[in-house]
Amino acid sequence: MTGRIINNLIEVRQGDSYPINIQIKQNGKPVNLTGATLLMQVRDSENHLMFSLRGTAIDAAHGKIALLISPTETNIPVGDYLTDIQLTTEDGSVNTIFPANVNQVATFRITQQVTQEE
Repeated sequence: MTGRIINNLIEVRQGDSYPINIQIKQNGKPVNLTGATLLMQVRDSENHLMFSLRGTAIDAAHGKIALLISPTETNIPVGDYLTDIQLTTEDGSVNTIFPANVNQVATFRITQQVTQEE
């Protein structure tokens, strides 16, 4: 579970797992996410899809959902990639929830690992 999120950056060590737990609130109150879907995509600078990941409801009625990033997703070359996370609600509305700034694209960074299976 090595990783961090700061501002518009998600940083994970190559080959590691990293869960991203999200709770959606509006006016300080949890939003019911029953029937909602969460989608994260990571692309290289030429817009090639590196991986796509769907969220898992943890407690949808209380706005809790998670992205469970596994070693399969993080086993890509060390470097910086483009990413965002979109929430699609049951009524079909789509909202990019990460990054929050509509004028920016987020970075998904894979950092170097040392320990590897031989």
